[in-house]
Amino acid sequence: MGKRVELNSLQKILNSLKNKGKKIVLCHGCFDLMHPGHIKHFQEAKKMGDILVVTVTPDKFVDKGPGRPVISENLRADSIAALECVDYAAINKWPTAEELLRFIRPDIYVKGQEFEKLEDKTGKIQKEYDIAKEIGIKVCFTHEVVFSSTKLLNQSDVINNFLNIYSKQTKDFLKNFSSKYTFSAISEKLDSLKKLKVLIVGEGIIDEYNYCASMGKAAKANLVVNKHLSREVFAGGAFAIANHVAGLCDNVQFVTLLGKNDPNEGFVSENLKSNIISKFFHRDDGPTIIKKRYIDQSLNQKLFEVNYLNEGYINKDCESEVIAYLKSEIPKYDLLLVSDFGHGFITNKMIRIIEKLPKKIAVNTQTNAANTGYNMITKYHNPNYVCLDETEARWATQERFADIKEVVKKLSNILDTDYLITTLGKKGSIGINRNNEINKTPIFSSKVVDTVGAGDAFFAFTAPCFAQGMPLELVSFIGNAVGALAVQIVCNKKPVEKHELIEFIQTVLK
Repeated sequence: MGKRVELNSLQKILNSLKNKGKKIVLCHGCFDLMHPGHIKHFQEAKKMGDILVVTVTPDKFVDKGPGRPVISENLRADSIAALECVDYAAINKWPTAEELLRFIRPDIYVKGQEFEKLEDKTGKIQKEYDIAKEIGIKVCFTHEVVFSSTKLLNQSDVINNFLNIYSKQTKDFLKNFSSKYTFSAISEKLDSLKKLKVLIVGEGIIDEYNYCASMGKAAKANLVVNKHLSREVFAGGAFAIANHVAGLCDNVQFVTLLGKNDPNEGFVSENLKSNIISKFFHRDDGPTIIKKRYIDQSLNQKLFEVNYLNEGYINKDCESEVIAYLKSEIPKYDLLLVSDFGHGFITNKMIRIIEKLPKKIAVNTQTNAANTGYNMITKYHNPNYVCLDETEARWATQERFADIKEVVKKLSNILDTDYLITTLGKKGSIGINRNNEINKTPIFSSKVVDTVGAGDAFFAFTAPCFAQGMPLELVSFIGNAVGALAVQIVCNKKPVEKHELIEFIQTVLK
């Protein structure tokens, strides 16, 4: 067997070597661009034990910014295996080394000197250190010359031109932005959100993806027959928003509506983060909202969608229970975040009550097939922060062809809001504050897997940033950075994590 092995095989090999008294040393990282610093790091690590194992982060979990990784996971692992000092190389199957440490249980885990003070802004090294300490793995640090693959790649005009990641306009924007806001300052502001107490009210949606393969036209009908291949189920809608916010803020409560007869409460609870306090209300005239999408797996194209819901308003008794609960709970929080999908949970009476409570209110009203033309943001009065997409903003103002600047100005005046941000798809976003100052931020995404849930992620991250008093241009920048990460995730398979956002920002501002 060669030095390049699969993870399961590696575990068996290492167990055998441990039984023979060999001391196992592990190095783990992305190692996107092999440089002298990596080689020196490996050579020094090898001196600490008998067997040196190096694992690399899989392509799908590399979150170092647009166009990364430059080198595929297999080439990265093969290149490392070719080094004389390395005994075995493998591709990790988890996003970080946390589960990997439990899986192969090396004697020593080695990191570079830049992590020695355990001051990693992403929080990864702290978690890895805690797990290593828990299971008896010694953590050591090398003290060799330090290079940065990210910095080398960003400084390489040849590679950047080859990848053609960003337009000149976007690069100029980032250069100007980085002269105003340092990575360290942004990171500190994101860390400050931990103490923010957030109450989220909104309609949770269970998103179901059914993957299919076309079999051809039906013999007796004018339709295409598809073969069902697999199914994935995700916590979407306001469930996803709650998970996003819970990654930023420690104190989060989520108030939502489930169906009384088929609540799916077990699935929902299992898929919400542990620091979310949940309050479920139930309607007896409809199910927990489920949206089933059928997707051509080979083309990654959505074919059609089936919704299971009652889009009518909840009954008066349920409405009264919700209002009484909100009156008692909202005063305990710094921010009320309203995610209104227009599926009957948030009534006009509820909105009027919410508006009278002296709290910062952030609102997103979504237009979809179930409520087209009826779920306008204009049903809210004086919300502090509003986040919409361009279509929703144009419908709310009845301005189909006007310049988008005029649309956001008009809507901001109608709503009397502090900040209004409108997402513009491939054109980024446009924001306006109470002083009628306009901000335009370009799109930062380089790879789009699925746009479903990206707007929810944008709203979930920007609302706490607004509540913490960040300037409009910084709020917009963070939102677009989150959007670039969210579109790389299938539906709401996982939330965008704060450490992923911090790594992305660090990359684009270098």
